[in-house]
Amino acid sequence: MRRHIPSLQGLLCFESAAKHASYTHASQELCITQSAVSRQIQQLEEFLKLELFTRTRHGVELTLAGQQYYSLIKPYLLGLEQSTLDIMAHKGLGGTLKLGVVPTFATCWLLPKLHRFNEIYPEITVHLETSTKPFLFNETIFDAAIYAGTPQQIAHWPGVQTHYLMKEDLIAVCSPQLILKNFPDAQMINEYSYDLSPEQLIQLPLLQQTTRPTIWHEWFKTHQIFHPKSYDGHRHELFSMLAVAAKQSMGMALIPQILINPELHNKELVIASSKKLEGSRSYYLVHSSQESSPLIQKFIDWIQQELLLSSTQNEDRNIEE
Repeated sequence: MRRHIPSLQGLLCFESAAKHASYTHASQELCITQSAVSRQIQQLEEFLKLELFTRTRHGVELTLAGQQYYSLIKPYLLGLEQSTLDIMAHKGLGGTLKLGVVPTFATCWLLPKLHRFNEIYPEITVHLETSTKPFLFNETIFDAAIYAGTPQQIAHWPGVQTHYLMKEDLIAVCSPQLILKNFPDAQMINEYSYDLSPEQLIQLPLLQQTTRPTIWHEWFKTHQIFHPKSYDGHRHELFSMLAVAAKQSMGMALIPQILINPELHNKELVIASSKKLEGSRSYYLVHSSQESSPLIQKFIDWIQQELLLSSTQNEDRNIEE
C-alpha cells in the first residue's frame, strides 16, 4: 500500500516557513528560491486538501490546521534528523539512547557516573533531556525515561514497561554552620550526622519544596513532633535548588541522601536528625512496552549495577561508623 506521506522537501519547506512566518526566510534557510518554497507548500496543501497559511501584510501566518500540523510533524522531523546524524556518527555500529530524566537525579547522581557506562559501551551515545512529567512515548523522541513517581502514577502510565530503581527516602539536612550557630554545644553522632532533639529541630528555619508543599508537615507528623510553622520557609522547585540553599545556611531541607552524598562527604551539608521520611515516590526507568531495544537493556543492566554498588558502599560506611 502507498503510504499517505507527503514529500520530505514539502515538509521541510512548510516547517521552515512556519517557524519564520515567512517564505523568504524559509528560502534563505533552505538555499532555494522563494517560488520553489511557495510551490512545495502549495503541493503539500493539495496533498492534505487543507490551507496551511494565510497571507498577511507582513508575510504569512499559519491557519489553525497549519498550527496543528506544524506541532505534530516538528518532533518527527527533529527525530529523523537526529537519527540520520546518529547513524552517520556511529557508521552503523552501536547507536544513540535518548533519555528523559528528572533534573536533580540527572545532575547529582547519573551524570557523575555516566562516564563508566561510556567506558563499557563506547559505541553508545547517551543524550539526556530533563523531563518531570509522564508522557506518551509515541509522541516524543525519547527512547526511555527515568521518572520519580508513586506506584499509582506508574500503573496509570499507558503503554509502558517499568523497571524499579530505588525508593526516594528523605533525610533532614542543613549546613554545619547553621547548627553551630543555633546550638554551639551540639555533638555529632558520626562524621556527617547530628541527631537534634525535637525541641532543637523546630527552632531551625525550613526550606520547602514547591512541588510538595506538605512534605515537612508530613515529616513532623510521622515522628509525632508538633511544629507550629511546618509550612513556612523559602520554597524551591528542585532538590538541587534546596541543596544549594541549605549549603548557604538558609534553612533545613528534606532531600534523598543518594542525591547529596558528595555534599555530605565534603561536609558542606550534615544530617540534622536520624529520623527519615519514607518517600511515597520511587525512581523508575520507563520505556515503551512496544519496543525492546538492546541499547535500553544494556543501560538498565548498567544502572542497576551502579545502584547496587552505591547501596553496598553506603552499608560499608554505616558499618565503619
